[in-house]
Amino acid sequence: MSNKNRFIGRDAELKRLRASRNKKIASFIVAKGRRRIGKSRLIREFGKDYDNYYKFEGLAPEDGIGAEQQLNEFCHQISRAFNTAKATYQSWSDALWAVGERVQKGKILLFFDELSWMGDKSPTFLADLKNAWDNLFSKNPNLTFVVCSSASSWIEKNLLSSTAFIGRVSFTLTLGELPLADCDKFWPKNIAAYEKFKVLSVTGGIPRYLEEIDPCLSAEENIKQLCFTDGALLVNEFNRIFSDLFMRESPFYEAVVTALATGPKDQSQIQQEISKNGGHYGRLPEYLWELEEAGFIQREYTWNLKTGQERKSSKYRLKDNYIRFYLKYIKKNLNKINRGTYAPQSLTALPSWNTVMGLQFENLVLNNRQAILRLLSITPSEIVNDNPYFQNKTQRTAGCQIDYLIQTQFNSLYICEIKFSKNPIDASIIKEMEAKIAALKTARGFSCRPVLIHVNGVTEDVIDSGYFAGIIDFSELLET
Repeated sequence: MSNKNRFIGRDAELKRLRASRNKKIASFIVAKGRRRIGKSRLIREFGKDYDNYYKFEGLAPEDGIGAEQQLNEFCHQISRAFNTAKATYQSWSDALWAVGERVQKGKILLFFDELSWMGDKSPTFLADLKNAWDNLFSKNPNLTFVVCSSASSWIEKNLLSSTAFIGRVSFTLTLGELPLADCDKFWPKNIAAYEKFKVLSVTGGIPRYLEEIDPCLSAEENIKQLCFTDGALLVNEFNRIFSDLFMRESPFYEAVVTALATGPKDQSQIQQEISKNGGHYGRLPEYLWELEEAGFIQREYTWNLKTGQERKSSKYRLKDNYIRFYLKYIKKNLNKINRGTYAPQSLTALPSWNTVMGLQFENLVLNNRQAILRLLSITPSEIVNDNPYFQNKTQRTAGCQIDYLIQTQFNSLYICEIKFSKNPIDASIIKEMEAKIAALKTARGFSCRPVLIHVNGVTEDVIDSGYFAGIIDFSELLET
């Protein structure tokens, strides 16, 4: 069976959705997450549990698509869903009422996909939806109503933070990337972890991208077909992401992610990077928030090791592997790719390959930190704080950057070094770690436990040294 037809992962999300059916009242569920993350596929899988499953979907935002076109398409979908003659409704209120009248009895899943596309252009849509829920949808105790959108910031502003919907939403599902253990299921067992890593360095844990993998081909050939072949999914995906999600000009968002492509930065550093390229964006905090809501970047705070309290200082990390790969390697060769004249001889020969792979590997690890905690036998209840950690240089302290720091309530600091190397890591890593730990300003009574997380092996002298409290191979993350 091909990967496109298999449903992989999302066990916890499905369990939570299925639990909602045990309630004696109707459920109103919101699903959000990055484009291609598998929201619609998850709800379709959940829909197998229902006698009647009705899906309505907004039209993608393009020139000429406005409120009238969205309403007209919704009318078409009513006739198809309920097998009736097409009726033209003059308002969203009438159209939603028509749906509500048809879902009053029975075990029903009603799904509105890409709600932001559906209602963004209509000033009354959300009010009409609220009335439809109150007066019709919620009257069927066996109905589950799910709305979803890739434009997570729109959902947050217009629905979740709206006083009109307070107390109505049963719960919100925010879908992130698949855990590495689920990503592993897209390959047969005989494929090496390092080969899987090379593909994951491009796709991350995005289900739709992973579905395109051909396990019969090498990682290099899969990447060439996905990223460097005219018409391939990941060649033009970047432009679709921003135009579809934010429904406005994309250069603002592209400038922000481009600034983060070389590594984490604080807000002032991002502004400086943008200004170098002639950009002046007074709404930068809003763009950062929207990108974080959409799941493309992560804001990470440092904290006071003595008290465990977060500081105000923070950095933003580009957590999406595809976006970085696109900016570094696809974008600059886009014209050649579209002409069919670009064919890299070797991926490792691409500019700054090892540096970029290091950042991609770090993303995979940080996006799967729960697996790290399990491998180190650290329970969530023990953790005071955990995140990438940075210590700014002052007159009294040296600057310090920790890839991933875990502070427990037992005054233990697990100082994790996430190291990508095409060769096994040798004992020089020990001196690097000693320097970092020496620079780190800790309170009295703290124990520092160095941890090495690698992708391509370590030499015997690293193991024999006994220096590391834990040495974690990438293959263990795939199996956890």
